[in-house]
Amino acid sequence: MSEDSGLWLLLAGPASATGLYWMLYRYYRNTDKSHGFEHETAVEAKPVTGSDTKIGDVKGTRETRIGGDNVHAYRTRVQRVRDNPKPGDT
Repeated sequence: MSEDSGLWLLLAGPASATGLYWMLYRYYRNTDKSHGFEHETAVEAKPVTGSDTKIGDVKGTRETRIGGDNVHAYRTRVQRVRDNPKPGDT
């Protein structure tokens, strides 16, 4: 085997890696198909509607628990759903 026949194999590795990188880059970036939202879309500003109604006030985080939680009563928290009720069950 001569030295010239092995040279193409050495050059094929970096060339194929470069081609694979470029193909994956084009596939995931879609640079030729992308939509320039800022330049191609007209957005009209409208006045803000709604209301600001204060519904509560939280000052600090002194309470470590939420009132009414049932974190320790997991049997009452999780209830089984039966697909086919047994005869006589209501």
